[in-house]
Amino acid sequence: MPSTRRRAGGLRRLPERTARAVCALLVSCLALVAPATAHAETDALPVQQITVDGDGTGRVFDGVGAISGGGGTSRLLVDYPEPERSRILDYLFKPGYGASLQILKVEIGADTNSSNGAEPSHMRTRTQVDCDRGYEWWLMEQARKRNPDIRFYGLEWGAPGWFDGGFWSQDNIDYLMQWLGCAERHDLHVDYLGGWNEKGWDAAWYGKLKAALVRHGHGDVKVVAADNAGWQVATDMKNDPAFDAATDVVGIHYPCSAVHCSSSADALGLDKPLFASESGWNNYLTGATRLAAEMNHEYVDSRITAFINWPAAYAWYPTVQMQGSGLLRANEPWSGHYELGPTLWTIAQTAQFTRPGWSYVDSASGYLDGGGTYVTLRSPGPRPAYTTVFETTAATAPQNVSVTPTGKLPRGALHRWTTTLESTDPSDWFVRGADVSPDATGGHGITLQPGTVTTLTTMPGGKGSAAARAPRAEVMALPYRDGFDSYPTAATPRYVSDMEGAFQVAPCSTAPQAASGSGGTGGCLRQAITTQPTKWSRVASPLTLSGDSQWTDYTVSAKVMIDHSGTGSLLGRVVNQLNNAGPARVNVWEGYYLKLSDSGTWALEVIAPDKTTRVLANGTLPSAAADTWHRLTLGFSGDTITARVDGTEVAHVTDSTYGHGQVGLGLDSYTTSRFDDLEVLPARNASTVTP
Repeated sequence: MPSTRRRAGGLRRLPERTARAVCALLVSCLALVAPATAHAETDALPVQQITVDGDGTGRVFDGVGAISGGGGTSRLLVDYPEPERSRILDYLFKPGYGASLQILKVEIGADTNSSNGAEPSHMRTRTQVDCDRGYEWWLMEQARKRNPDIRFYGLEWGAPGWFDGGFWSQDNIDYLMQWLGCAERHDLHVDYLGGWNEKGWDAAWYGKLKAALVRHGHGDVKVVAADNAGWQVATDMKNDPAFDAATDVVGIHYPCSAVHCSSSADALGLDKPLFASESGWNNYLTGATRLAAEMNHEYVDSRITAFINWPAAYAWYPTVQMQGSGLLRANEPWSGHYELGPTLWTIAQTAQFTRPGWSYVDSASGYLDGGGTYVTLRSPGPRPAYTTVFETTAATAPQNVSVTPTGKLPRGALHRWTTTLESTDPSDWFVRGADVSPDATGGHGITLQPGTVTTLTTMPGGKGSAAARAPRAEVMALPYRDGFDSYPTAATPRYVSDMEGAFQVAPCSTAPQAASGSGGTGGCLRQAITTQPTKWSRVASPLTLSGDSQWTDYTVSAKVMIDHSGTGSLLGRVVNQLNNAGPARVNVWEGYYLKLSDSGTWALEVIAPDKTTRVLANGTLPSAAADTWHRLTLGFSGDTITARVDGTEVAHVTDSTYGHGQVGLGLDSYTTSRFDDLEVLPARNASTVTP
């Protein structure tokens, strides 16, 4: 007993340095015990055996893609400085680097709003074709530069107003043939062509489109029908042999709920590829969980072979709807700031390790016992590669799986990549794990954690840095000025984003003189659309936005010349888009409007969050305003708003509806009215605005 007491108290009599060493050793031992216990717990879990048959069959994989369209979704990307712009493009399109997109679907512009803006048309009259308008050609060229095998897909949301017979007309087919001719001039091959986005379909028109493609030498372009929600289009094809013969791909929109994707016996019976030709619509930071589930469920539940995310990038102003949607954020070109998130890396988990033309292996694709799904794809050829992608969004606990290849498939170690879907830490996105070697039975066993997407593959991986090397975010510096003199004719000026119509640079005559004594010179911003387009979205009349939505106190001014009749508007403190406003249920923007009409009447108005319009002040100028340059000015300082016309103060009011926002220019009709010398100054310099 005495010797026992001495040993029990011996640690207290050890020298301090020795005691610390012993304690450190004990802590180390405890650290070793805890993981061993956790490992033992996962070892005790059942193992779901997945056999990848080297001769297994399934539908042909058509790719993972994204959309530039639905109105100006890529508008601000083109204005980014280098090298940030190239880095963003690499993250989207470079194989084995970031999202590694395999399909790029682009809007065929029509100068009308199609959700998030208006994109320029290549053919504004029956006889005039301009193959260089807009930025989609540039984006397609940049995508192909990075991935020569990328597939392109064109689709209309709206259409020019000159068509005889409306959208489903021969004029539109001729219009599309011209668009394909423009693609050829840019040395771009279009793989897929659709009809009218989410506006129904005309079966006979698709037959005429198919015939025109063959007649014009575009017979290899595949026709997609009908870019609408639901599977009714497949039933119509089943019941209409001519419609069936004219269509190569069944393309539907948003086939999935959060936990399941819809299917159709009629669609499966057509023996055509089935595309989710628009899907996703997830936030670049918070949408990864939904995205991971959809990408796998679309094949497991529905045998859909292409996933096309709307949109490719959140590259529009935050004053426009559906903020945050996309695979990355790139809407601050003045600072070069951009942001990545787990959504992009969720796409990478499939796209970096597959190729269009591979085949799904149906016997190695299905539902995980512990919640979630898995799909397996293999390459063609005598020495195939293969990839299995697991998503565990429905799991609540870890689960074990083992993947065993057979036939001609490789037997070596598999590369492992994992993204933790809800994590905000870039170090948890697209993480390269230890290679998984086969066990004695040839199986590759791993433990899948809940809320992850994991890829096992024989393919080498790339990746960019999950921690984007981007400049910090900054408010656009003031003063901001654009006289529109440094651009070529027909250009869209930097930072100008059209919501409806087309505001582009045009020569600016010095006559007639402005009421204030000076006319526009050099270049002006001229609204080019005079015939109302066939619309997709309800924006009543031409409108364009610019600047930073975080601006607070400032003075904005611009010259306006109203062409014969109508109303020109200067906007300030614009904060957000409102849908279904007023009796016409149109889309409008919250903010302040200074309006001047050709009759000389003016009004200072605010469109409030409740979708109502309040007149803060109004009046009449002594002279008519048409065909004469006038300068409109709005000053904001706290709750005080000052309006001027030609340097004369016409209103001084107090209103607290909005305390920040960007600027804009607008018209009430489709006229060729012009604007010039847009200027935004900090409030303290308001007195320096030119009359």
